[in-house]
Parts: sequence; C-alpha cells; structure tokens
Amino acid sequence: MSDNKNTPIDNNSYNADSIKILEGLEAVRKRPGMYIGSTGVQGLHHMVWEIVDNSIDEAMGGFATRVIVTLTNDGTIIVDDDGRGIPIDVHPKTGKSTVETVLTVLHAGGKFDNNSYKISGGLHGVGASVTNALSKWMKVWVARKSINYFVEFANGGHTVAPLKELGPCEKQHGTVVEFYPDFTIMEQAPFDAAVIAARLQQLAYLNKGIKIVFINKQDDTTQEWCYAGGLEQYIVDLNRDKENLVKSVVYGEEEKKVKVPNSSEDQYYNIRVEVAFQYNRTYNNSTYSFCNNINTTEGGTHEDGFKLAIAKIINRFAIEKKFMKDVDEKFTKEDVLEGLTAIISVKHPNPQYEGQTKRKLGNTEVRPLVNDITSNIFEKYMLENPEEAILIIKKVMLAQEARRKSQEAKEATRRNSPFDSASLPGKLADCTWKDASICELFLVEGDSAGGSAKTGRSREFQAILPLRGKILNVEKAKTNKIFENEEITAMITAIGIGVNPEFDMTKIRYNKIIIMTDADVDGAHIRILLLTFFFRYMCPLIEQGHVYAAQPPLYKFSVNKLVKYAYSDQELEDFKNEHKDQRYNVQRYKGLGEMNPEQLWETTMDPSVRILHRVTLDDAIKADQDFSFLMGDDVQPRKDFISKNAKYVKNLDI
Repeated sequence: MSDNKNTPIDNNSYNADSIKILEGLEAVRKRPGMYIGSTGVQGLHHMVWEIVDNSIDEAMGGFATRVIVTLTNDGTIIVDDDGRGIPIDVHPKTGKSTVETVLTVLHAGGKFDNNSYKISGGLHGVGASVTNALSKWMKVWVARKSINYFVEFANGGHTVAPLKELGPCEKQHGTVVEFYPDFTIMEQAPFDAAVIAARLQQLAYLNKGIKIVFINKQDDTTQEWCYAGGLEQYIVDLNRDKENLVKSVVYGEEEKKVKVPNSSEDQYYNIRVEVAFQYNRTYNNSTYSFCNNINTTEGGTHEDGFKLAIAKIINRFAIEKKFMKDVDEKFTKEDVLEGLTAIISVKHPNPQYEGQTKRKLGNTEVRPLVNDITSNIFEKYMLENPEEAILIIKKVMLAQEARRKSQEAKEATRRNSPFDSASLPGKLADCTWKDASICELFLVEGDSAGGSAKTGRSREFQAILPLRGKILNVEKAKTNKIFENEEITAMITAIGIGVNPEFDMTKIRYNKIIIMTDADVDGAHIRILLLTFFFRYMCPLIEQGHVYAAQPPLYKFSVNKLVKYAYSDQELEDFKNEHKDQRYNVQRYKGLGEMNPEQLWETTMDPSVRILHRVTLDDAIKADQDFSFLMGDDVQPRKDFISKNAKYVKNLDI
C-alpha cells in the first residue's frame, strides 16, 4: 500500500521458523477473565477483536488491503482477509502444521519474531488461540499461492480435522476464520452489531486506505469503510455535531528512528506518530489516544507529549502576541484543552503497557517524540493561520478565567471526610449505614416523588436526593456556571469522589447511583442531562459500573384484590388477556409523584422486585459523539430522538 511506511517483508520468509512458542492453552478456559477481561458481553466481543486485530496487523504490515467481518443469523463470526495467510508448513517444535500451532498453543505467533511483523496490535501473541480456546468450534481456511487449506477445532481448541489441502482456489492468499463462542464458559448473550460496526469503523479511520466491510446477515445490511483521509476525516466526523471554532484540522504524521531505551548496544527501531486535532466552541476536551490501534483509554506517554506540546505552543504565541504580560499567567494544560478534539495514534514495534488491559502506554521514548512532532506541526499551523491562532488564544483565555472561577465553586463541594454529615446537602435524606459497598443513592425527579421515596425507602441503606426540574445542560455551559449550579453541587457533594480531573474513588459514599425519573419524554430528557454530566465530569462512576436507571411502572392493573404493575404496553395487554372475563381497573401513572410511598417501594425501589438498568460505557469516543448530538446546540435532533425512543429504553449502553 502506497501510504504504509513499513518496509514490506518477503512472503517466503514468513514460515514455520517465524513462530515462537512459549506455553500451552489450558489456563485460558480455567481463567478466561485473565485473557479477555470477562466472560460477559465485553469479553464476548473481545474474542472478535482478537481475530480482527490479526487481520489488521497484516494490513499494517502492508500485506492486506481489505478485511471482511460477517455476523451470521445464528451468531457465528467470520473474519476474512487477503493477507499472507497463516503459514501451513510443519512447525519444528510441535510437529504439527504451523496454523494448528498458532491456534492451539498460547503465546505462539509471529508477534514474537520482529522479522514477521514490524508493528502489531497483538502484544502477547495470545489472541487467536484464546478465541479458539473459548469457542465451541472454529474453522479456518488458509490460501497460500492460490492453494486452499482447511483445519477445524472444537470444544475449546482441540483439533478435530487436521490441516488438509483442499486444492486450487481463486484467492491467491489470505485467511478466513469462522468461530462460535462456547456458552458453557461465556455468558449467554448475542453479539451487538452496533458495537462491532463502531470498532470496525474506528479501525478504518486509524488505518487509512484499508477497506473494512461488515456484513450483518441478521438484518441483511452491509457497511463499508475506507478513509483516505484517516485521522483528518476522523476529527471531521467527531466534530460534526459541534460548532467549530476554526475551519482547519491540524494534521501531521512522521516516522522516526529512535534508539531502544536501555539497550546495551546501539539498537534502533522506527516509531510512527500520527496526530490530528481541531478546536470547537464547546467547553469539553475530547482527546483520544491509540497505540497500534489499541485505544489507550488511560492515556500514557504519547498523550502526555501531545498535551505538553499544545500548552507550550499556545503559551509561546500568547506571549509573542502580547496576550500575556506575566509568565505567571501561563495557561495550564486544562486551559488549552478546552474545546479541543484530538486523536493521537502511535505505531510502535515494542509497546510497553501499564497493566494487562493495555489502557496506558508506558514507553518513555514516545513522550519527547510526540511532543516534537506535535510542536512542529502546530507551530507551523499557527504561523500560517494568524487569524485562527488569535481565535484559539482568545478561547483559551476565556477557559483560564472560567477555570479560576470554577475552582472556587469546586472548593464548596469538597469535604475533609466523605462521611462528614455536616457538609452534606440539606435536601439529602442520607442512609444510616456507612458501608459504601451496600449503600444506594436515588436521584429523584421532583420534590413530590422525592417525598414519597424518602417515606417508602429502606432508611438503612437507601439515600434520597430530590432534584428540582431539569438540571443544567453541561454540554453547553461554562465550567464555572456548572459548579455554581445548586443541583449539580448537591450531587457532587453527596457522591463524594470529586470531579474531573481530581477523582478519588476511595471516597465514594454509595455503590449504586440510581437515576429515578418519570417514564415519559420529560423523564427521559432529565435522565440524559444527568448522564451527560456524569460522562463529562464524573466518568469513573460509569466506567466502574456505579450508575443505574430505575424503571418505574407505566400502569397499575387491579382485578378483584389482585394488583399487578405493567412496565410496558405489551405487558398490560398480557394482563388484560389473562382476565378477559373479569372486570379490571387500569391506572396510568403519569409520574412518580402519583405513587404513594408503598407503591413506589414495591415497584421501583425494593431490591427483590425492582428493575434496574446499569449504564455501561463500551466506547468513550462513540459516547462523545452521541452526547454532542443529543445535547449540543441543535435542539431539534434531541427532541426528535427523545420523543421517538423514550418509551423503548431498556438497556442504557452509552
């Protein structure tokens, strides 16, 4: 591929000798969480990513031009690429075909041989074998020199059909992997087509020029992505629902030869850095970083280098243009990042991550490299676009002023002890128990419902905080206004962990933060306003699974002395059909305030019968786009979405 800077490797050199073996597979089925994070929905999708990432690695190496992922009607996943094809010759260490070795031996792969892959998203070389180990069955077709080969596995990676030659094929080279999860180990759940599509589209942005196709046979749809603009196009799309401050997307990429840290001799490797960013008129920072296509959600040295460069260049120009009189007035990183949407992508031959989940990049040599590259392209941009440079500096000045004011407001929400009742908001009806792991906080819409909730609750472990009307839309508000808002400061104080960027999860006062609003359009709007605040300013609450939405009933159905509650129109119809020949009464609840304390307890608050939906965060970048769309300056899309979807809300996956 013309835009790939990696040196191509001769196909003939990719053979059995390229595959290094470290250990076997058994531990995967015993402790799957160690390898894919969990046996739940996230782990299920991680099985897909491991196979897809292998195909993307082929593309990053210059050996593949397209990847096709298919979700079948029965929940099978098929990943097809036109890469080199997994080697099929006999491996000297196992005596089996290399494709069998790669798929049945943990830590067997080309990722341990620097001659096979210059860059790889699969650091540990466990991906394909782990997916096989957790599959009910897996089938693999390999095309090498227009000859097709087939191997089949079942029941956790055991070979049931050794590699055999099928004969000539039209496909010159490539690999097709088809698998079905083993639901005796994985939790029974369907694949989420939207989650798969979002990840595949993201990979297309991060690897410009590569064609990625998603075929969903469950709804007969096909999506195709190929971005010649790469990260530039990614920024444009991320900012689509935001009002841009400047027209230009700042973009740059460079590959540099860097000395291997702490090497005993002069050893070097090439690191490729790609950055793209643009300022908009919002008050939020949307900076996302990747290493070898892996979203480093906790940042790392590449993100640090980028932020330092942005602050350095803006401060330099502010001083030169006389916007800043005193060095002590310098802008902080918090100031310069407000309203910035940025993507930092690093392709590194030997990435070092902090933690098994690869959430934070730790390579020290990356920080100065990204700093230098970002500084050069940003300085050039500011010099060539003086009018846009002034707009950016003025926005940063306003951010600095708002930060100073908001700092005073933040101080009012802090307490020396998270259990210091004297500093808790007055309208909070706190619980008597102090063990946060079993305590709950209900954020209740309206004083009337709040009163019923206070009376009907279990006082030992349930706290109630009534909210008056719709809280501030933080997507469009300056930070100082946010922390001056009475409802928001009451929530911050009650929850106890602080706000971005000064979190302390050890001070959390409740394990569950439960949003309890009316089951109507206004209630859905209030729920979205609250979720927007949590996402922008208290995101760890969502990331660590502390935020829930209660589901109150829509109807009270009574026949004779029997009382039932219906949570949907269909459930109500089912009740009616059960009592066709009897007289019944139906009460439609217009709001939580219409329920007395006993009804509110037995329908919405009693842990033994209530319905709670945990709010999850599968993709922070997609969530950023969704909140910008729903809560941005254009009001009509928000009204249309809420009106159309409020009654269908069951699971709140952001």
